[in-house]
Amino acid sequence: MHNLIKFTANRVWRTYQGGKLLDQMAGKEIPEDSSFPEDWIGSTVEAKNIGREEITEGLAMILDANGEEYPFRELVKQDMEYNLGASADAFHNLDDIPLVKYLDSATRLHFQAHPTREFAQERLNSPRGKTEAYVILDIREDVTEPYIYAGFQRSPSREQLKEWIEAQDIDSIEQCFDRIPVKPGDVFLLPGGRPHALGEGILMLEIMEPSDLAVRFEFERCGYVIPEKARFMDRGIETALDVFNFDPVPPEKIDDEFRCQPTFLIQEPTGNSLEELIGPALTPCFTVKRAIVQGNFNRQKETFFIGVVTQGSGCFRANGEETQLKQWDRFFIPAGVTDFEYESIDGMTLLECYPGSKI
Repeated sequence: MHNLIKFTANRVWRTYQGGKLLDQMAGKEIPEDSSFPEDWIGSTVEAKNIGREEITEGLAMILDANGEEYPFRELVKQDMEYNLGASADAFHNLDDIPLVKYLDSATRLHFQAHPTREFAQERLNSPRGKTEAYVILDIREDVTEPYIYAGFQRSPSREQLKEWIEAQDIDSIEQCFDRIPVKPGDVFLLPGGRPHALGEGILMLEIMEPSDLAVRFEFERCGYVIPEKARFMDRGIETALDVFNFDPVPPEKIDDEFRCQPTFLIQEPTGNSLEELIGPALTPCFTVKRAIVQGNFNRQKETFFIGVVTQGSGCFRANGEETQLKQWDRFFIPAGVTDFEYESIDGMTLLECYPGSKI
């Protein structure tokens, strides 16, 4: 039985530029931006890239005993109960593993919106929509006013938005939004249906429902034109417009709607702490916690999680085994590991991404 499984790098092609910071994290001699600005962590879903259908990408990989890469989801299937857990009223499956990403943007991303879980089930024959969360990790040195767009602050009518999309009047679309300033440590939750865009120069951990469903209503960025089949989930514009939540989010309501305030679950005199960043009260889609380790931190849990070391280094212990952890390591802890310990001499911060509630 494994106690901790580390993921290998899993860079994924996207329609925008970025990834220089991911290159730096990987120790590349000449880091540079490219069309691989994301690293999908613990992913059991394939990326849907029109024009690259012959390439299988997006699935997380691990190393087997011989040092060869092996699909993470195949490991999970070998013992679903140990890896994903079972209880009297719930049994997790591959669809319950949240999709976690490193995302490093060199440019503002396309304007887009994602379906809710309910819309995906009713209209798209998919068990999951794409509610997503952002944990801001770092900002590029040359970016002085980092931002995101989230929700319409000044909502257009459906017909007006349709006209702007068809004409690609991006200036008019952008006027519907205010820039929301961000800094490292900020946490945001973007429910399905809310239009949004990520500004340039932001490194984040993105946590979302495991799907790649998106309405991309800005067709060109930095010289790349999104193919028609990839704009509206291979459906028409009317279906795409049905995805949108047109309710305005005025400036004074932005923080209440999108910005998440951490709640302490554990605070120890040594400095160890565990915060709930996003929990069931905000979304049934996933839970995100942040652990701050100063010395030895004994923990218990009830289900599996995907972990990422965002600062410092240390080790993980469970069932008599120890694994060293360093900054930017990403790993999986099975449901069968219920008691474990972190240790760090100089301090370590980790994000833990858990499944949400059952449908």
